[in-house]
Amino acid sequence: MRLCLCLWVLAFCILASDLGALADVRSLISKDLFEQILKHRNDAACEGKGFYTYEAFVNAANSFGAFATTGDTNTRKREIAAFLAQTSHETTGGWASAPDGPYAWGYCFIRERNNPGAHCTSKDWPCPPGKQYYGRGPIQLTHNYNYGQAGRAIRADLINNPDLLATDAVISFKTAFWFWMTPQSPKPSCHAVIIGQWQPSTTDTQAGRVPGYGVTTNIINGGKECGKGSNSKMENRVGFYQRYCQILGVDPGSNLDCSNQRPFNA
Repeated sequence: MRLCLCLWVLAFCILASDLGALADVRSLISKDLFEQILKHRNDAACEGKGFYTYEAFVNAANSFGAFATTGDTNTRKREIAAFLAQTSHETTGGWASAPDGPYAWGYCFIRERNNPGAHCTSKDWPCPPGKQYYGRGPIQLTHNYNYGQAGRAIRADLINNPDLLATDAVISFKTAFWFWMTPQSPKPSCHAVIIGQWQPSTTDTQAGRVPGYGVTTNIINGGKECGKGSNSKMENRVGFYQRYCQILGVDPGSNLDCSNQRPFNA
């Protein structure tokens, strides 16, 4: 009886270990693939040289248990590709004739460029003197209310220490995953959209918002890029996504752009 119990416990531990391995983002994107996807992030011209490491990415991703663990393998790969594509656009250092193409230059920058400003826009999160809440990190998190909410979620004081997003890679990645995983009404989360969980309402359908990668662009920057026909910023996001899907060996799906979608807050 004791032997049977020991064997059962051993089998359970092995199964739990296997499930843990399957749930870990590393089972879908190895360090070599990460390096291939973000090929020039450590270029000498990039501010982010040495900052955005694979280890920090994995550490932060595993803090959000549902990321890249929901659905079949292709769905999970698409989520990784979509997340890295959107954040690559936000941090890109590429240009049209860049070596290896413009979509090999994601994660080049940590901070928003060109005099970004303070972005202390919400009274709900009082801003200490001298602190600024411009874009930082993979998602280029902006505004004090986003810093406040993200900090509360990941247990970091980002209101008093906003530059943690530019000095601590794990925290920086965690804020990007927080934004990706968290719905902010009337917007669904990017996570829910890319895994096929989000179902458009009648209002969404009337606004041209249909399931697919394009809605994640609408969530992130729809007011400036969506419902305006073809434009370079929106197309840049699609270009990153298509390249990453190819590297990960997964079909990108349909409805990749938001050219005919009205923004959520319109």
